Amino acid sequence: MSAVEDRLAELGLSVPDVAAPVAAYVPAVRDGDLVFTSGQLPMVQGSLVATGKVGDGDGLVTPEQAKELAAICALNAVAAVKSVIGDLDSVSRVVKVVGFVASDPAFTGQPGVVNGASELLGAAFGDAGVHARSAVGVASLPLDAPVEVEITVAVR
Repeated sequence: MSAVEDRLAELGLSVPDVAAPVAAYVPAVRDGDLVFTSGQLPMVQGSLVATGKVGDGDGLVTPEQAKELAAICALNAVAAVKSVIGDLDSVSRVVKVVGFVASDPAFTGQPGVVNGASELLGAAFGDAGVHARSAVGVASLPLDAPVEVEITVAVR
């Protein structure tokens, strides 16, 4: 097991199996010393954990729940990276994180939601987990997912 996986285990987490693509793409692609993941949804054991828009109010996914879902997305992105490189200790830096949040029109807290992904990556990769990031509100996401995360990592 890698040091990255050891740090995740300390948090009570393990790298899951790679989530199956929901369309015509692959979970991750390596080009030179970079690995790009496809957008990862909050899937656990093949099922979407939650659906709906993020915001404050009845029938909406709360920002706190969405932050937890973003962490699941990031863990799935780590699994996609591992499927391409094998050893997660080969990651020298998490370069970029892009988080998409299916947002109620009044919701503007996308950065707080995507912090779930950023915090998980920081805990897993330490200093190498510090990254550039975008947090984008969107009208809808595949399968009515509340959050989607993609990452780019540099590898040695």
